[in-house]
Amino acid sequence: MIIKRDFIYSPKGTNRPLHIYLPDDYFASEERYPVMYFFDGHNLYNNEDATYGKSWGLKEFLEGWEKKLIVVGIECGHDGEERLSEYLPYPANKTSHFGRFEPMGDATMQWILSEVKPLIDLEYRTIPFRECTGIAGSSMGGLMALYAVTHYNRWFSKGGCVSTAMGFCMRPLMADLRKVPISPDTRVYLSWGTREAHGLHNTDKDDRTSKTYGWNKKVADHLQTRDATAKLHCQIGGGHCEADWEKLVPTFMNFLWTE
Repeated sequence: MIIKRDFIYSPKGTNRPLHIYLPDDYFASEERYPVMYFFDGHNLYNNEDATYGKSWGLKEFLEGWEKKLIVVGIECGHDGEERLSEYLPYPANKTSHFGRFEPMGDATMQWILSEVKPLIDLEYRTIPFRECTGIAGSSMGGLMALYAVTHYNRWFSKGGCVSTAMGFCMRPLMADLRKVPISPDTRVYLSWGTREAHGLHNTDKDDRTSKTYGWNKKVADHLQTRDATAKLHCQIGGGHCEADWEKLVPTFMNFLWTE
């Protein structure tokens, strides 16, 4: 069951709908469920809602998956390029593409923790503890998921970081990672596709040479020095699109929740 409900993004006073998946037997039981939050929530379930007409097919996956949980997809802003600001946790170099955007990523996370999560925990039968709370996203949403699971590790124990846009902010990202407390039970999935890897020309082999691999490995190596568990996954032939991210859903969901 998918419930779509309006919700005000208080940093701007504008609507950011929530796309909430509930297990099919939710209303026939008293069971409580873990919760997974996703950025770009409009792209998760239905092609007609997705920005480019292709969803992640997450509903079909969840209906056939062994583990039952609630998924909360949080829609981004669609006015101009405001998504890039809302999903930008670190100031970018002024000479880069992202340098012209106000970094509102932390304000977005504060909104999620102070308004979205309390609503979900109040109105739905959740298991609200960090051990049962995860977060995921792709591209800038992947960056936000990485920021959330590390910078806000008190609330999230699992992060799915797919095709994460991190190359432009590696310096502040790594500085942040070195100073934030990270619990050893943290699990972080980091993936990229060979067709989107910076500096890679051969797309039919596992990537261990591109800049994208290097950025992801640097993050994974640091997490492992903190006794967290990180999984690197190169999607051979994978590009920067929902159709390829859909193929990764079983891999990262199983890693985060059942392995």
